[in-house]
Amino acid sequence: MSPEDALAQIAAHGDETRAAGAKAYHKSKRVHLGVPNPVLNDLTQGWRKELDVPARVTLADGLWQTDIFEARLAAAKLLTQARIRPDDAAWDLITSWVPQFDGWAIADHACMAGQRRVTADPARLDLVEAWTTSEHMWTRRASLVMTLPWTKQNFPKPEEVAVRERVLGWAASYVPDQQWFIQKAIAWWVRELGKHDAPRARAFLEEHGSAMKPFAAKEAGKYLA
Repeated sequence: MSPEDALAQIAAHGDETRAAGAKAYHKSKRVHLGVPNPVLNDLTQGWRKELDVPARVTLADGLWQTDIFEARLAAAKLLTQARIRPDDAAWDLITSWVPQFDGWAIADHACMAGQRRVTADPARLDLVEAWTTSEHMWTRRASLVMTLPWTKQNFPKPEEVAVRERVLGWAASYVPDQQWFIQKAIAWWVRELGKHDAPRARAFLEEHGSAMKPFAAKEAGKYLA
């Protein structure tokens, strides 16, 4: 399947009114087609069944390069899968997208694809950690969004605890950064951790909460007594 064929299938479900609303909501300069997310899910699930891994990566690359909003979402969805073998090409493509992030919707979809690849090979955290000092705000944010799976274990193994502490260190280093999306990402990580390890989330807030923006500190403590 070519990117042109895939894009035609996406565009067939477009709606101009929805596109205009989404473009305004996301404050986006790129083309929007007005295709609902469930439709993109159905299309990409079908493509994943039809295509082998190299073909999926090639199609995802082509869709991303169109710079159309729904095409970039579809590119990320094509690679959002727990088992991709081999997955080095998929990981390389996902990481090549990170410096291009310019809004939360596309970034979050791409990070969801990245989450699967990082949990498949935690050695990739070394690259993710390098993003924490980037001058690009969305790259810094991606280091927290892409590591959210480590907030979810109720009974983490020692190596999972080590990753959790490592990422909490990144989050702590972000606290002085008062940009809204950075504060939101810190809050997101600690809030999710609070569902599974309330004492550790509470300890983070006791140490850093007073330096966070009030909205972020409140959100981070949402699930804490």
